[in-house]
This record gives sequence, structure tokens and C-alpha cells, in this order.
Amino acid sequence: MNQNSFSESYKAAGVDVTAGYKAVDLMKKHVARTNTAGVVSGLGGFGGLFQPDFAGMKEPVLVSGTDGVGTKLKIAFLLNKHDTVGIDCVAMCVNDVVCCGAQPLFFLDYVAVGKNVPERVAEIVSGVAEGCVQSGCALIGGETAEMPGFYPKDEYDLAGFSVGIVDKARVLDGSSMKPGDALIGLASSGVHSNGFSLVRKIFNISENNIHTYIDELGATLGETLLTPTKIYVKPVLEMIRKYNVKAISHITGGGFFENIPRMLQENCNAKIELNSFPKLPIFNLLQSTGKIPQREMYNTFNMGIGMCMAVAKEDANQIAEDLTAMGMPAYVIGEIVEGEKGVTLC
Repeated sequence: MNQNSFSESYKAAGVDVTAGYKAVDLMKKHVARTNTAGVVSGLGGFGGLFQPDFAGMKEPVLVSGTDGVGTKLKIAFLLNKHDTVGIDCVAMCVNDVVCCGAQPLFFLDYVAVGKNVPERVAEIVSGVAEGCVQSGCALIGGETAEMPGFYPKDEYDLAGFSVGIVDKARVLDGSSMKPGDALIGLASSGVHSNGFSLVRKIFNISENNIHTYIDELGATLGETLLTPTKIYVKPVLEMIRKYNVKAISHITGGGFFENIPRMLQENCNAKIELNSFPKLPIFNLLQSTGKIPQREMYNTFNMGIGMCMAVAKEDANQIAEDLTAMGMPAYVIGEIVEGEKGVTLC
């Protein structure tokens, strides 16, 4: 810790630079868990250094993704639990990157706080580190900004970005997609990190009900909603290596209707069989409590499917079996049919 850098005037304005130094010291053990072969620099520099391995690649292409956790953070504030939202932050970025067929290489986070409580910042970063471990990427840097008067002292925002790599010839762009291809749905862990403004409105989330145990959920409302976003990177990359995967869509805000068309060709329609996969209890509760029409549910939430893969029909059943055996429940949820680009629910 830097003992020579201290400003009484700055501290009087609400910014304690020594708290920042302590936070970095506390988070170092979490960051160390994420180190991979390409990491060149440790924490503390002006930039994170990473040396990628281009072996076996003819035309390496970098793929980037950025996102935050959104108002799901309000649930973390109410529960005073901060060690999982970092997983959400990483997941929202790396799950996008892998849709191109890329392996995430490294991640940087940005934490903006009303008051820098070093132990809480380290707790947040522990979740970021866990997300990096799950996706096989390194946490090579970040920023903690103390912003009194901008954020309440007990609140913060969390965002980040990831950079991955893929050989240009292996970029998943859907160009080989055709009618008859199958759709594989990979199970979500819950609401993930999207739609929480609507979730909070439907349940009128507060201290009064966040700890309420709900039988159909098998947990409290808060525990269910704070369940971290599933990270799909490692099993998806394994499927790409073994099978003819043609395109991938990460089901985030906008649900099925916004995200699945992003991977479709112009003459392709995604026909989804709604009875082909289990709808998680939290979505049934959201729909019944908020009296939300079915189409709006599938246009806002992931409904139990966090990622959708278009694959060759002959590979579909085996891919679903392989993913499930890897601890990633997966289902054949539909097919590509000829028609207007979009999604049809059946």
C-alpha cells in the first residue's frame, strides 16, 4: 500500500485514495486465480498487457464485447451480497464473444462506488475473478472510481469488457445456415442479468419481500433473482471443435424475438417448440404476478434458454447429449425453416 499518497482535502470531499490502495491489495489474490499463459503484467500499471498465442491460426481476429449488470445490482444491495454480480458482468460479455466462435482472452472491469469500502470492492472483484475462471480468460486490469454525491454511499455500478480471438476462417456468421438445420437450447440459470427493471416492478421489490421464501421457487425471492448468469464458453467451444455449429445467439434483453434473429440468414425462420424445454418457475411466477402476455415474456426474458445454437440436423441429438453430460442441460428446441427472417413460437 502506498503510504505516501494521501490528501486530507480530497478525503474531506469524500474520496479516500488509501481505501483504493487497500482494495487493490485485497483483490490481488482473486485476480491471481485468473492468470493464463498470455498474462504479461500484474495489477498496478496503466494498461493490462496480454500476449496472445496465434499458433495454428492463419488470420487471427479479435472479438470484443462489453456490458454491465444493470439494475440486478439493486437485489445485491438489498441482500448485502456482492460476490456473485461479478460473474454476471463477465458472463454478459464472454457469452457474447463466444457467439462468434471466439475464445475470450482477457477481461477488464469498472467499478464505480459512492464510497470505497475496500472489503466490498474486493468481494465484487472476487465474483469477476470467478467468472473469468469459468470462461478461461484472465482478469488483467480494471478501475475503481469513488464518486461521492453521484452514487449513494452504499451503492455502485459494475461494467466490463472482454476481448477474445478466433481464426477468421472459423468465425461463426451463419453463412452455412439452411432450412432443416436444428436449434439447440442451452438452459439458463434463471433471469440472468436482463429485464430487472420489469422484474422489480412486478414484484415491487423491497426489504419487505426480498427475504420471503416462495415454495414454488424452493428459495427466497432474493436468492432466486440473484442467481448468477450462466457462463457457456467452455462447453460451447468444445461443441464448436467437435461438430458443425453454424451460428449462436446469446438470449439476453429482448428475449427470443430480438436475439435469435441476429444469427439468422434472410430466408430463415427459427421455429421454436415451446414444449421442448422446461420453463423455470421464476418465469411462471413473473408472468402470473405481472399478468404479462406470453409474447411479451418471450420478448423480454430468456424463459429458461440462455443460448441458442443452430447446428446440422444430424448432429443435434448428440450435441444436446454431450452438453448435458458436461453439466450444461441442453435440448433440441426447434428447427430452421424457410420463411421470413424471425422467430415463430409453436
